Amino acid sequence: MTLHQQMRQSLVDATRHIAAKGLNSGTSGNISVRLESGMLITPTGIAPGLLDASMMVEVGPDGGWSGTTRPSSEWNMHMAIYEAFPQAKAVVHAHPDHCVALSCLREALPPFHYMIASFGGDDVPCSDYAPFGTAKLAEAAVRALASRNTCLLANHGMISHGPDLATAVARTEKLETLARQYLLARSVGRPVMLSDDELGVVKSRYKTYGQQDLK
Repeated sequence: MTLHQQMRQSLVDATRHIAAKGLNSGTSGNISVRLESGMLITPTGIAPGLLDASMMVEVGPDGGWSGTTRPSSEWNMHMAIYEAFPQAKAVVHAHPDHCVALSCLREALPPFHYMIASFGGDDVPCSDYAPFGTAKLAEAAVRALASRNTCLLANHGMISHGPDLATAVARTEKLETLARQYLLARSVGRPVMLSDDELGVVKSRYKTYGQQDLK
């Protein structure tokens, strides 16, 4: 299997994984990976169980595409993120229940938990509203992602990018977990937010978190 074929299959596998986790339902959501020029993205309107690697769509920087299926209606948003953030190698857009619920309040996910800092800032912003599949939504997502790797999309869902597909998927799962925990805490009281000093300590500790190269 060539690298290009592996990339195609990885999109199929990730789409099915996210659906199995309940982070998308039906044909909602979309995933892409960066290519040397343009990207490879999931097709529009096809359920995860019916996908195969040949259906993944190659889209050029100008929006031109090739293949037997049409690209996701959100290809604009993915391409805009790749253009704005050179470090982004994969993008996951999903509609998890708790992220959607919070996005419908048009609120950021605040620093109620130290893991918020892992998304790049002191909160996870919520973008301005724009209709799905539009250049305006792409612009809104890029603005909300400034200095972040993940954001909510108003009255819609969430989007995340990462240095690889596994990281983008993991960030999606983590955001939904934190959104659920935040809404649960709000349902019984008023969550206590971490202070700027407390977040500063967390950000410092994140720099040495995980397995480090000991060579």
